[in-house]
Amino acid sequence: MSTKTETGLIEIRWHGRGGQGAVTSAELLARAAIDEGKYAQAFPAFGPERRGAPVMAFDRIDSRAPIRVRAEVRQPDVVIVLDPTLLRVVKVTAGLKNGGLLVINTSKDFEAIEKDFGSNWKLALVDGSRIAREVLGVPIVNTTMLGALLKAVPIIRMESLHEPLEDRFGRLAERNFNAMKRAFQETAVKEQVN
Repeated sequence: MSTKTETGLIEIRWHGRGGQGAVTSAELLARAAIDEGKYAQAFPAFGPERRGAPVMAFDRIDSRAPIRVRAEVRQPDVVIVLDPTLLRVVKVTAGLKNGGLLVINTSKDFEAIEKDFGSNWKLALVDGSRIAREVLGVPIVNTTMLGALLKAVPIIRMESLHEPLEDRFGRLAERNFNAMKRAFQETAVKEQVN
């Protein structure tokens, strides 16, 4: 797989809808990576976004060197899809590197996803919406999808997200951390066939 964990640059693109927390997830991940002594950046794709409209956010994380690139991530190592309805609206795999990682919030199985998207990528699937409803009481999946990401590729230590979650969510931080841990446990990961 082309995703890197201990050395080198990893680029991530988040797909969600306005209000689902894609930008927040990207920021939390970058902050945790920086707290671990890595170089990181997180930023949204700017445009006329509004609640419910498709949005993108990006992360770059490098454990070796400062990140000089400031452009949108066009060829990500990882794509994370927070809202499964986007799979019919947005070409989420556009630019995804062969052998990269596709992390999807879905109740579908590998066979159904591969039928629609092929098997050129490593897949990580989790029903993040169900987990969020059960643990958080709302179907906001940004922290559950962080858990799914970390299950598929250990970019950072999960514990490194404690402080960023506390700063962002205050008294709700522990519930968000629990949703993330549960998603980590329930995420199914499959290497690409090709």
